[in-house]
Amino acid sequence: MNKYRGQGRAIAAHSGFSRRAFLAQSAAFGATAPTVGALLANAAWADTPQQGGTLKVGVTGETSDSMDPARALSIASILCVKSAMEYLVNVTADGQLDYRMAESAEPSDGGKTWTFKIRQGVEFHNGKTLTPEDVLKTMQRHSDETSESGALGLMRGVESMKVDGDYFQMTLLSANADLPYLLSDFRLPIQPDGGFDDPKSGIGTGAYVLDEFEPGVRATFKKFGNYWKEDEGHFDGLECLVINDSTARAAAIQSNQVQAMFPVDPKTAQLLGRAPNIDVVSAPGGNLVAFVMQTDVAPFDNPDLRMALKLAVNRQELVDKVFAGLATPGNDFPVNSSYPLFDDSIPQREYDVAKAAELYKKSGHDGSPIVLHVSDVAFQGAVDAASLFQQSAQAAGIPIEIKREPSDGYWAEVWQQRPFFATQWGGRPVQDQIYSAGYLSSADFNETHIRRDDVDEMILGARGELDPEKRKEIYSKLAYVVRDEGGLILPVFGNTVSAISKQLGGYHEHPALFLMNARIAYECWFKS
Repeated sequence: MNKYRGQGRAIAAHSGFSRRAFLAQSAAFGATAPTVGALLANAAWADTPQQGGTLKVGVTGETSDSMDPARALSIASILCVKSAMEYLVNVTADGQLDYRMAESAEPSDGGKTWTFKIRQGVEFHNGKTLTPEDVLKTMQRHSDETSESGALGLMRGVESMKVDGDYFQMTLLSANADLPYLLSDFRLPIQPDGGFDDPKSGIGTGAYVLDEFEPGVRATFKKFGNYWKEDEGHFDGLECLVINDSTARAAAIQSNQVQAMFPVDPKTAQLLGRAPNIDVVSAPGGNLVAFVMQTDVAPFDNPDLRMALKLAVNRQELVDKVFAGLATPGNDFPVNSSYPLFDDSIPQREYDVAKAAELYKKSGHDGSPIVLHVSDVAFQGAVDAASLFQQSAQAAGIPIEIKREPSDGYWAEVWQQRPFFATQWGGRPVQDQIYSAGYLSSADFNETHIRRDDVDEMILGARGELDPEKRKEIYSKLAYVVRDEGGLILPVFGNTVSAISKQLGGYHEHPALFLMNARIAYECWFKS
C-alpha cells in the first residue's frame, strides 16, 4: 500500500486492478468475473458491524436533482437513488457480480438471450412484493423513447422482453457477453410497476426509505424495517447534504457535521488526511475527467482544430499540479487499464507545442477566443485544470477563453448544452457500458456528437464477439478512432478520493463510483 506521509496520518492509495483477462476466464459469457487483484480494504472492513445512528454524507448536487433514476446525474442524486433502490445485480470492487433482485443470470443462444431468476419475498417500501413484472416494467420504462432515460442507449439493443413464472428474460438484437454488468447501471434500479406511476417517489427495495427530498439542499432517509438483507443497512437513518464548496465540505467532516464526504480536493487531500479523526482514501480506476468538443458544431467540426487542442494539453502538468499526483494521464479515449481487454500498446499522447501550433494554423481558425465552459461541480479542480490548459494552449498560439459557470444548474444548463465543456464519468465494469452510453450514434449521452456507422458497428460487433482476442482487437480499433478523430480531450483519469470519519467501520474503496459505488450506507456502520 502506497502512502502519502503526514503528521501521523496518511492518504491510503488503494491498488487498482487489471481485468484484461476478464472474458478469457469467464465461463458463462461474463456471468462470473474473476478476481484479478482485488482492491485492498482498510482494516476497519474486518470489524464487527454495529447497528444504529444516522450517517451524514456531504456531496455535490443541484436544485435540478431528482429521485427519478432515469434522470440521476449529480453525485447527490445517484447516492440518494442507490440508497433507496436496488438493482438486478451490483458489481463488487473486485469486478464480480453481486446478485440482488436477481438470484442468477443464465445466457443462451450464444449470449443473445439472458434469463434472470427474480428473488422471491422482497418487499418494496410501500408494502408491495417484488415480482418479475416489476422488473419487466422497469426495463420497459427505460426503453421508452419518451422517457428521456439516461439508460436508453443501453436499452436500445433489446429485441424483446418477457416474464415466464419467476423469471425475467431479455432477448437482444445481437449477443452481448456483458449484459448483467450493463444492468448494474445506476439508472436501472427496480421500481414498483416500473416507476410508470410515480418515478420520483423514491420507492424501492433498498435499505433506506426516503423521508424528505429537497433538491440541491438535503435528503433524509430512515431504515426500512422490512429490508430483505439482514447483514446490510446498519444505520437507523441517512442524511445526504449538498455542499458544493470544497472548503465547506472539508470543514464539515473536520467538525463531524458529516462522517463521509466526496469529492476531496486533491490539492488539500494530504493536509486533510493529517486530521486525527479522518482517513483520506484514494483509489485509482476508470474515473475520467475531460473537456468535450461537439464535433458537429463550429469550430469543433474541424479535425485539425480538434487535434491541435488535444496536443495542446500538458497532461503530466495537470496530474502534478491540479491532482497532486492522485491521477494518471489520459489518452483521449474513455478507458484505461482498469477495464477488461484494454490495449496497453496504444501510444500515450504527449504535449506537443510545435505540432499543435502547426495544426491550429492549418485549421484556418480566425483567432477568436475558443470558449471553454467549466465549473468545479463538473469535476474537482475543473477550473484550475482549465486554467492550465489555457496556458499550455497559449504557448501554441491557441486562444482559449474560460467561462466559469455556476455550480447549480451546470448539469442541466451547460453540460451537453454548450459546444465545449468540462465533464466527468465514473468508471464502468466493462468497456461496452461506457461506449454504448456515450459513443453510439443513438446514445442520449453522446457528448461529443460522434455519429459514425463504423463506430456503431464496432461497438455492436464487440458486444457479440465471444472470442476475447478478437474482441480486444475491436476495442483497440475503436479506441484509435475515438482518440484520433473524436471530440474527447481526456487529459486525466482521476483517483476517487474520499474523506471518511474514523468513526466508520467497513469502509473500502470501489474503482467505479464514489463512496463504495454509492453503497456506503449499506456496508458501513458506526464503531462502538
